[in-house]
Amino acid sequence: MFGFWKTWKALEARGIMGINRRNADYVLKYNKRSLYPIVDDKIITKERAIAAGIHVPELYGVISTEKEIDKLDEIIGGRNDFVIKPAQGAGGDGIIVVADRFEGRYRTVSGKIIAHEELEHHISSILTGLYSLGGHRDRALIEYRVTPDQIFKSISYEGVPDIRIIVLMGYPVMAMLRLPTRQSNGKANLHQGAIGVGVDLATGLTLRGTWLNNIINKHPDTTNAVDGVQLPYWDGFMKLAAGCYELCGLGYIGVDMVLDQEKGPLILELNARPGLNIQIANDCGLTHRTHAVEARLEDLKARGLSETVEERVAFVQEMFGHIPPVEG
Repeated sequence: MFGFWKTWKALEARGIMGINRRNADYVLKYNKRSLYPIVDDKIITKERAIAAGIHVPELYGVISTEKEIDKLDEIIGGRNDFVIKPAQGAGGDGIIVVADRFEGRYRTVSGKIIAHEELEHHISSILTGLYSLGGHRDRALIEYRVTPDQIFKSISYEGVPDIRIIVLMGYPVMAMLRLPTRQSNGKANLHQGAIGVGVDLATGLTLRGTWLNNIINKHPDTTNAVDGVQLPYWDGFMKLAAGCYELCGLGYIGVDMVLDQEKGPLILELNARPGLNIQIANDCGLTHRTHAVEARLEDLKARGLSETVEERVAFVQEMFGHIPPVEG
């Protein structure tokens, strides 16, 4: 017991945030329950973002009832690729990514061939709440399939890599790139075997990675280095993430974004309870950074001031950025 306590005190000294502190000091403190539907429902998030002029994957259609499943053909139209996902899903569950058509059927990104009836059955499962938070009845959305920027070709396996930035009261405090692997079945979900790679807030340069809670430098499938990659449009990603505070009103969120080959940075979804593995990917604790932001907010409040999105980004980049690369 003493050994555990000693280890935990050492982690606390490094600013490592545990789940109890995240919940009590940040999620409960800064996130009003009444605002949760804005981020828990991907359709509402998308509508809010569009109204604010923020780019998101195009929504082709929504299916809300069993009867509306008959509209699937009409929604898909002549498109060869699209994504079906639950509006209130979590962890990437319930998502089908169609990459092409084949002999009247559909080919997913993993190469699996499925019939139209299987898509209809899957949507029916989504509606029952099989993949939703809390098992509540849900809606299915059919949307544009993101084509990842070529920058990710050598460090990702199928699927779509995404960028997660944790934001406190409009201040980005930590970022990571999530890379799909064969183990994760092409999904950018760490719990299913994707890689988390730390990102320097100031420069957008990737740091080392974590895979199944082990520190790595190379992608297990491509064998290419995951560190030292310059992410394009980095300041744009930072400003997008910072602006999501005004978009949803929640003070502590994870902002998930993608880089599309043609459309550039797009917001995928927001998360009111972002996970803590981002600390492993960055070899850095969240607490010291969140405390610095809270101190900044107190100082501004005392002087009757506030900061714009650009000023908030500049502050965190100066405070937490320019991390030297790990040797070896």
